[in-house]
Amino acid sequence: MAKKRKTKQHVKGKSGKKAGAKVTSAQSGGGVYDKALREQLRKVLDWHEAHADWNQALAGLDPAHRGVRPAGSPHSVWDLLEHARLAQRDILDFTVNPKHVSLDWPAGYWPKSLAPADDAEWDKSVREFFDDLKEMEKLVSNPRTDLFARIPHGTGQTFLREVLLLIDHNSYHLGQLVLVRRLLDAW
Repeated sequence: MAKKRKTKQHVKGKSGKKAGAKVTSAQSGGGVYDKALREQLRKVLDWHEAHADWNQALAGLDPAHRGVRPAGSPHSVWDLLEHARLAQRDILDFTVNPKHVSLDWPAGYWPKSLAPADDAEWDKSVREFFDDLKEMEKLVSNPRTDLFARIPHGTGQTFLREVLLLIDHNSYHLGQLVLVRRLLDAW
């Protein structure tokens, strides 16, 4: 029985060393895997190869459709754009700002109005969404950003986790936005 324990400990120790070596390589900002991972994350943040992207989903939308919740949908295009923008800003801010304070859940993550007040409010929301997306892409692309380090003011989250959370959240709501446009016969 003691021999089995030794073997398990030995294997556990070896795998820990291998995993540590990979993390060290990635943390140093070098290596093929580090560069490949960063490039893939950057691409996926603004993906437009396999499906519609945010530019396509927002392009050519009649302003009259921005605040319409079609039958079968609890959301309008405005709801989804603003929600994605607010959540993305929150994720980005949490990732880089030690003084980050989360918005009130759920009200703080959804627009207060059914539609934007005017074209200026719509344009501002679109611009801020893409500005924050570009900011996350810059952080991911920077080899000094340690993708695997815990965020000091977090509860165990890593930068990589926050990037994946953002990718997942944006993808989910992008799909909803396309569906809303289809329900509006505006796709």
